[in-house]
Amino acid sequence: MQNLVFSLNATLPIFFLMTLGNVFRRLGIIDDNAAAFMNKFVFKVALPVLLFSDLAKQDFIGTWNPGFVLFCFVTTIVSILFISLLSRIFVKTPSRRGEFLQGAYRSSAALLGIAFIHSIYGESSSGMAPLMILGSVPLYNIFAVIILTVTAPEDENVSTDGKNAEHSSAGNNILLKKTVLGIIKNPIILGILTGLIWSVCKLPVPKIMDTVVSDVGALATPLGLMSMGATFDYRKALQNVKPALVASFIKLFLLVMIFMPVAIRLGFVGEQLVAILVMLGSATTVSCYIMAKNMGHEGTLSSSIIMITTFGCSFSLTFWLFVLKTLGVI
Repeated sequence: MQNLVFSLNATLPIFFLMTLGNVFRRLGIIDDNAAAFMNKFVFKVALPVLLFSDLAKQDFIGTWNPGFVLFCFVTTIVSILFISLLSRIFVKTPSRRGEFLQGAYRSSAALLGIAFIHSIYGESSSGMAPLMILGSVPLYNIFAVIILTVTAPEDENVSTDGKNAEHSSAGNNILLKKTVLGIIKNPIILGILTGLIWSVCKLPVPKIMDTVVSDVGALATPLGLMSMGATFDYRKALQNVKPALVASFIKLFLLVMIFMPVAIRLGFVGEQLVAILVMLGSATTVSCYIMAKNMGHEGTLSSSIIMITTFGCSFSLTFWLFVLKTLGVI
């Protein structure tokens, strides 16, 4: 019972914040514009500031764990290759295969990773979430561009002289360059790198700066979770339900079942395992839908996977936390 209470204390506040966002949406307090602003503010300001704050106050040299970062890096690559094989079995349409693939591996690692670790460990967290993000999120974006480019729907009006194909290829190259630049300029990555530099250089954090940074960073979790809840639409989740359910099962259960025993076997414990759990088994990030639409895909399958995993992860993560707590590894 103590283990169950521990798990519920970690997951229910997050679930209730998402539910609150959905209630506010139905009451008209949060509309599409407000949800979009909240997402933008969290992504570009609050979350990078929170990540900076987490790392700037840490002894990075003492916290740095190359084995942990390498595990996140390798696990992400292996997961993508594994899911690509499954996608050929469960999804026959190439364009939907791309949406299925990225929806099944791309976690909302930054937002939920910080939320869960802070929910369990509070301000005493040792910086594992930023290290997990550093080892996985850049790969998420790079592989998503490759996957969505390769599986993009063919233009039915392509002419036989090849000019349209050449134009399409040039467009993909431009999009690829923009995405690579976007990864380099990603606010979350910049927040992590700034925090790392601040920690390595052992720069002090003045009291006034610490107060402002802490206050802004504290907005990341409630605003981000409520905006996710506000954008939940169960009607979209019912479309493409079969492949969406398969992808959601992979995202919330299968990857954890495969890689978590390996992580435990390698000696990871506590906050490290919580960060790995979020990387493997949290909800699919909403940027999957945005990227799929911008790269010529229909987007319905992506939105369905996001909706199902967003709702389901509150229960699945409670289950996995209960298992890990019962095993005594967290």
